[in-house]
Amino acid sequence: MEENSKGKIVEAKVKAEAPACCCAKKTSKAPMIISIIAILFGIAGFCYGFLALQRTGAPITFLGSGTDGNSANFTEGSIADIANKVSKSVVSIVTSTKSMNLFGQSTDAQAAGTGIIATADGYIVTNKHVINGAHKVTVILDDGTTYEDVEVVATDPLNDVAYLKIKDVSDLTPATLGDSKTIVVGQQVIAIGNALGEYQNTVTAGIISGTGRSVTASDGTGSNVETLSDMIQTDAAINSGNSGGPLVNAAGEVIGINTATSSTAENMGFAIPISSAKGMLNQLIETGKAERAYLGVYAVAITPEAAKEYNLPVSTGAYLYSPSAYSAIVKDSPAAKAGLKDKDIITAINGTKVGAAGSLSDLISEYKPGDTVQLTVIREGKETTVNVTLEGYSEK
Repeated sequence: MEENSKGKIVEAKVKAEAPACCCAKKTSKAPMIISIIAILFGIAGFCYGFLALQRTGAPITFLGSGTDGNSANFTEGSIADIANKVSKSVVSIVTSTKSMNLFGQSTDAQAAGTGIIATADGYIVTNKHVINGAHKVTVILDDGTTYEDVEVVATDPLNDVAYLKIKDVSDLTPATLGDSKTIVVGQQVIAIGNALGEYQNTVTAGIISGTGRSVTASDGTGSNVETLSDMIQTDAAINSGNSGGPLVNAAGEVIGINTATSSTAENMGFAIPISSAKGMLNQLIETGKAERAYLGVYAVAITPEAAKEYNLPVSTGAYLYSPSAYSAIVKDSPAAKAGLKDKDIITAINGTKVGAAGSLSDLISEYKPGDTVQLTVIREGKETTVNVTLEGYSEK
């Protein structure tokens, strides 16, 4: 994925490193540097920063048909009730990694973060940076029950999301995963997490301050930089150790995965929309393995400015365009097989509007490889539909 001053380039089946360099050079404004929020425990004491970024199972608990908890508001006493309920589905994650001290000796360093129970039989969703480089992962439930037989079963190649599995369990309390596509600015939320790595299931309250944010995350040294897009911005306090914990709406549904906080501004935290984690999670539950679904295009995220620049007939959507000599349609990709063309405009996926409900990449990630989706496309001024069977993303 890459971004330029005209819009966001998304969903190309290429290595992420090269486009990221182009993004930095083309962006007209210096990106905000924010801190990924996990904790590193050094031998001499605490050091706050972030971990270097480098089957058949129990069903997920989703919303009931026709229900949208994002329209709910907190009432007197409801925050405490919801926090108490959701906390049973929030876990603390402690990892061990190997590091070298000043004398060249190998030592164990520990880090702490947070996770969300997704199924009763042990699938956990967290941030990729929480478990990156770990040779041992321990999960601690709200009641203190500790599991050390924990496996990292999948990571999202294009997002800061990881999936863990506690072995041989069947009675965990899963969270209800909500719909991040229908969130609105100003709605009330709470954040729950393992604050500072020692205050388990700390609860903070606030609102959604913004959606669709793109930020550049790094550790305190300015190294290990990663670009995160489609983020939910919230003023609910997010602290070190909250990484991987839930952002919850007033109906008690998880709508985001808390990931980062600003190192320069107060009351500014960021969460990954939960819908973008559902595709891989569903595939894990069904097959025990997971790949991210991909479409295979370069697309400019349409804003009013981009619409004017490219003389487009709509102000939201995804414009299939590549600024290079290469086609916006990746060769042999699902998009190519479905007949998508350069300069097509994708306005909706299965009726969900691109831009209003999330970016093209974010909406595609709600599906599994093998799923067929219907794209609403404007081609040469006329609206049509194109059915595309998604495939698994590969970084080869």
